Amino acid sequence: MAPQWQHDDKPHEECGVFGVWNVKDASALTALGLHALQHRGQEATGIVSYDGERFHTHKGLGLVGDVFGDARVMATLPGHRAVGHNRYATTGATLIRNVQPLFADFEFGGLAVAHNGNLTNAETLKRALVRRGCIFQSTTDSEVFIHLIAISLYANVVDRLIDALKQVLGAYSLVALSRDALIGVRDPLGVRPLILGRIAGEDGGAPSWVLASETCALDIVGAEFVRDVEPGEIVIINNDGVRSIKPFGEQKSRFCVFEYIYFARPDSVLDGQPVYEARKRIGVELARESAVEADVIVPVPDSGVPSAMGYASASGIPFELGIIRNHYVGRTFIEPTDQIRHLGVKLKHSTNRPVLDGKRVILVDDSIVRGTTSRKIVDMVRAAGAREVHMRISSPPTTHSCFYGIDTPERSKLLAAQHDLKEMAELIGVDSLAFISFDGLYRALGHADRTAAQGRYCDACFTGDYPIPLVDHEAEGGDTAFVPAA
Repeated sequence: MAPQWQHDDKPHEECGVFGVWNVKDASALTALGLHALQHRGQEATGIVSYDGERFHTHKGLGLVGDVFGDARVMATLPGHRAVGHNRYATTGATLIRNVQPLFADFEFGGLAVAHNGNLTNAETLKRALVRRGCIFQSTTDSEVFIHLIAISLYANVVDRLIDALKQVLGAYSLVALSRDALIGVRDPLGVRPLILGRIAGEDGGAPSWVLASETCALDIVGAEFVRDVEPGEIVIINNDGVRSIKPFGEQKSRFCVFEYIYFARPDSVLDGQPVYEARKRIGVELARESAVEADVIVPVPDSGVPSAMGYASASGIPFELGIIRNHYVGRTFIEPTDQIRHLGVKLKHSTNRPVLDGKRVILVDDSIVRGTTSRKIVDMVRAAGAREVHMRISSPPTTHSCFYGIDTPERSKLLAAQHDLKEMAELIGVDSLAFISFDGLYRALGHADRTAAQGRYCDACFTGDYPIPLVDHEAEGGDTAFVPAA
């Protein structure tokens, strides 16, 4: 299957992870948590549970509801502890053997690992491991963790995991389940999110604990937010409670700024900041920077909605739903001919003609990657009678590929990497085009400007400022040199 961005021209998140400890029907709660995290990966999903004696696993290709919607399936996953994963394939093909959590039996017992992100030295490590005799069963970089743990000379699972983590480079959040503990790990720079939650124990009993990629997954299982797992932190949850280890030393956080712009669900709170409010503030800044006379503000649904609301409130121009999204489009829709393929955008979006006809329209979207979908949407809006079409983007231009787990095209296919603003506007067919500035983005996130926020976020897709070395990419002669973080 081709990467999803080839179909809808959007960057896509890498994966979602979820884990629970000490809760009745742990696998059912994990399935609910994964359902809340469905936006982070739609290609495959899996759950591993532990009943005190044995590990149980079930994986499948497709959405959470399709894979875990049968009570008979859930009955095969008993136990009070479980971890789960939603996959979006950034490395490795969409094969059942690549579906996580990955599970292996070690000298210390079984271990299930679910990984969100991307290792930038996975191929380098894999070649060394294969030379040592390791046999890989999947094509995903996540299996590198399994082999590094297996060959470690340390005695217990936590020390082996630390040994493995000190050999990898990249952006990752990890949840792992052993016989004795639920473990959560966040990469040393905190690029990928991971949060800790708690469910109160019944009748004064011991509480249940939750690890998840976003806070929206806590809400669906009735858990309260405790805190973000800190960059470089290992959280160990067992019958004695929660213990924290920080084996990597203190480093500046470089949280992925695109989580606020697009990836996270709008009802999540990331690093203490509500995503919905952040997106509305981005829209306010965008309106201040790139005002244009118009009759109506129209979001490109769904991710453009909060920023369009902010733009409308700051500009005083009415907000209207001029484009309607169809939420029931299957991902396996067959596109047999060029003619049908070019009509594919209409499967997801249709115009609300009375809102657009004869109007000067400002379209607000979160990003432009290759520009193909933007062009089709603009054409649809013009066909609905729009007199002028202006496009405003709530992120800076995407000029560099992501190597930290986000599915983006190579740089040569990124519109903003190949064309200036005027050329881009002509290619997508708009009367004007503007992106939020770097300083405007960071003001919306509570900083004076980008300089004041330097070292606070990873914004490599906009700047080429890659905070983690791109070992494999450079070894392959890639076109994007490593730029040390300032």
